[in-house]
Amino acid sequence: MSDTRRLQVLRAIVEDYVHTREPVGSKALAERHNLEVSPATIRNDMAHLEEEGLIAAPHTSAGRIPTDQGYRLFVDKITEVRRLSKAERRAMDILAETADDYDSMLEQTVRLLAMLTNQVAVIQHPQHVTARIRHVDIVQMTPQKALVIVILSSGKVEQRMVTLAEAVSEESLHHLGQRLSEQLFNRSSSALPIPVDTLITAVEPDLQPAMAVVANAVQTILESGRVDRIVMAGTANLARSGGDLGPAIGPILEALEEQVVLLRLLHEMQQDQRGLSIRIGQETSHESLQETAVVAAEYTPVENHGTGAKLGVVGPTRMDYGSTMSTVRAMARYLSRILSEG
Repeated sequence: MSDTRRLQVLRAIVEDYVHTREPVGSKALAERHNLEVSPATIRNDMAHLEEEGLIAAPHTSAGRIPTDQGYRLFVDKITEVRRLSKAERRAMDILAETADDYDSMLEQTVRLLAMLTNQVAVIQHPQHVTARIRHVDIVQMTPQKALVIVILSSGKVEQRMVTLAEAVSEESLHHLGQRLSEQLFNRSSSALPIPVDTLITAVEPDLQPAMAVVANAVQTILESGRVDRIVMAGTANLARSGGDLGPAIGPILEALEEQVVLLRLLHEMQQDQRGLSIRIGQETSHESLQETAVVAAEYTPVENHGTGAKLGVVGPTRMDYGSTMSTVRAMARYLSRILSEG
C-alpha cells in the first residue's frame, strides 16, 4: 500500500466519521470517494491502517473509526489553512465596531468563535502586572542556599529561597545578582519567559549552574505575579456532543469550570509552523480531557510585553479539524490586528 493512498483512505474515514458519526466501511468509502480502487483493496488498506493504530473497530461493528493517532496524522497533513470568509470577516468587523472596551471585545470574540465552530470557545485573558523590574539581589544564607530577591517598580518585594548544587561564595552571588539586574532592568514583570539561556551563557562557566538556578527562581517569582483567567462560551455545544463523549462529559465540564487545568494546558501548548497549537485525546495530559481535542492559536493582548495569550476551542476528538483550525487561526490573527489598531 502506498503512503499516498493510505493517507487518502485515512482522510476519507476521518471526513466521513466526522460527518456521519457512524463507523465507516470500505463499501461506503468506495461509493463516496474517488479513490480509484476496489472495495477489496480499500479493505486491505484499512487492515493496514488498523495494524498501525490509526483506525479501530468499535465493538463488533464492521466499520472503522479514527483513533487519536489517526486524527493526529490527519491534522499534521493539513497544510492549507484557509482565511476567514467574507461573512466571517464581516462578523468580526461588526464585533470590533460594537465592543465597548477590551473585556467586551474578548467576550464577544469568544461567543462568535463558539458560534462559528459549534464548539466550546475559550480565550486566555492575561491580567497583566504593570510593574517593572528595578533590581535583583541574591543573598547568601549558607554556602549552598541563597535568597533571591526581586524588587519591582511598584515597591513590591518578592523573594524565593533556592538550593545550589555546589557552594557559591557571597561575592559570586552578588556578581550574579548584578548581571540579572543589568539584563532585566526595566523589563515588565509580565514579559515572560525571561531569557534564561542567555543569562546562563553570559556568565563564567563555573557560575553557570548557579545562574540557572537563580534565573529560574526569578522566572517563578514573576510567573506567580501574573494571574490569567479564561473567558468561555458555548458550553451548550459540548452538551450537544454528549453522544460522542458519553459519561466523560461531566468531568470535562468540571475541568472547564475550574479553569486551572485548561490554563495550564494553554500555557504548555506550543505553536507549530502553521501558527496553531493542537492537542488530541491523551495528548492533553489530563484524564478529564482525554476524550477531547483542543485547537488554539496565539493572539497579542493589549499592553503586551512579550507575552502572548491563546484563544481556541475545546470539543470532542470527532471534530471538523480543517474548518476549526482555519477559523481559530484566522480569528486569532484578526483579533490581534483589531487590538493593535485600537
